[in-house]
Amino acid sequence: MRRHHGTTPRTPRLLGSLLLVAAAGVFTLGAAPAAHATAPTPLDQVVPAPASVQPGGTPYTLTRTTGVHVDHSGEVRRIGAYLTAVLRPSTGYPVPLTDSGTGGIRLHLAKGDFGAEGYRLDSSADGVTITASAPAGLFHGVQTLRQLLPAAVEKKTVQQGPWQIAGGTIEDRPRYAYRGAMLDVSRHFFTVAQVERYIDQIALYKINELHLHLSDDQGWRIAVDSWPRLATHGGSTEVGGGKGGYYTKAQYQEIVRYAASRYLEVVPEIDMPGHTNAALSSYAQLNCDGVAPPLYTGTQVGFSSLCVPKKVTYDFADDVIRELAALTPGRYLHIGGDEAHSTSHADYVTFMDRVQPIVARYGKTVIGWHQLTGAHPAKGALAQYWGLDGTSATEKAQVAQAARNGTGLILSPADRLYLDMKYTKNTKLGTTWAGTVEVQRSYDWNPGAYLAGAPAPAVRGVEAPLWSETLKTSADIEYMAFPRLPGAAELAWSPQTTHDWTAYKNRLAGQAPRWDALGIHYYKSPQVPWPTH
Repeated sequence: MRRHHGTTPRTPRLLGSLLLVAAAGVFTLGAAPAAHATAPTPLDQVVPAPASVQPGGTPYTLTRTTGVHVDHSGEVRRIGAYLTAVLRPSTGYPVPLTDSGTGGIRLHLAKGDFGAEGYRLDSSADGVTITASAPAGLFHGVQTLRQLLPAAVEKKTVQQGPWQIAGGTIEDRPRYAYRGAMLDVSRHFFTVAQVERYIDQIALYKINELHLHLSDDQGWRIAVDSWPRLATHGGSTEVGGGKGGYYTKAQYQEIVRYAASRYLEVVPEIDMPGHTNAALSSYAQLNCDGVAPPLYTGTQVGFSSLCVPKKVTYDFADDVIRELAALTPGRYLHIGGDEAHSTSHADYVTFMDRVQPIVARYGKTVIGWHQLTGAHPAKGALAQYWGLDGTSATEKAQVAQAARNGTGLILSPADRLYLDMKYTKNTKLGTTWAGTVEVQRSYDWNPGAYLAGAPAPAVRGVEAPLWSETLKTSADIEYMAFPRLPGAAELAWSPQTTHDWTAYKNRLAGQAPRWDALGIHYYKSPQVPWPTH
């Protein structure tokens, strides 16, 4: 049994579910269930787990007269339009969007203790109200509402109801402000449409940061006006020798806008000083010997480096960061910094000390992989930890010391949260350098206590990276992300008091019909009791 959290007590799971079933009017003593009637999804069965659940009362049933009522705000109206676009095709109902009205579904901004992303969902026979103090909270509340409706609501053709939402109240807010998913578009290039599809999928689980790995040895994926060959030459291939591709500035801005419409912030990454063969091949002057290497389509790491002593290297870094920052309204810019094996330690420190101020000059906060802590992290910088449970104590201590000195941490341990790790040795996609990572291993750890010596407040969030050496299609992305991504999202959103693998695996299993309805290709882990029909 999960312990309750906050001021609203949890009703014991079984009793609460029975009360909801009874309240829905689908089971009465001595009477057969009505045709097609099913119990509404209990309020505590969503993913990520809400902070506080109080079930009770009669469910709300969507009907042909149901409308979505929104405040007099353009942003709230856009969230309402997003919700009606989900509800109309599957229910066949008109679901009008109005600025007034009673009953139905109401999206309402109000002052309250919701924070920037929290919300309250109240459901009764009269209707459903989602209240938040900021639009992001309303959007997250809408994701919860979707999960409380039957999975068939996600389909694009008219489905049979009833469309019920269990009675009661959810009060919810995130554990961490940074809840990320990374997509590597460098090893294999993914189109704008493919990235937007992934945005929609991760938004379902209240992820709010999309980290795009835009450059690596195998491909440069963003147009830079001052260095045009980065994209036209450096972006012309990918792992295995495919044609690659890159985003024009307009295409990148379309991704940024689309992500913002789902309340995700884009975190662009230009990996430096290593992982730079695509850039080095594009411009000979970035190499210490002045000779451009050939394009690279393999999967080895650590062999490339910008020429740290050369002035042109910092002209390059300034131009790239300036142009990318101008395209990116979000707070962060990621400068990589991992696996710079071809860069001496002294050169690495010199490079990071010179590049971090460039990021600040253009109004962004630095994020770097945790090797940044071996240099001098800038004030306010975030270090993204990707080590393993078995990473050396010395390396972990270095990261923990930086955290004690004020560097924030994003946790992405590779043998827990790297979504490109094989589930088992027989998984056809993925790699195993960090081991195999089944669903329970990915979920069953506590970010707040993971890194010994790091103060819990230093942990700013959790991110699930997806590297693409073996991934070529959206189906490949989905197979490796699902079902592990929702667990990462729960680690980042839900209070630690809700963390329980036994309860979670059952809630996770309940997501499968929704993924089927959405056409999400996922791995049916034997650790999860998936529905049999």
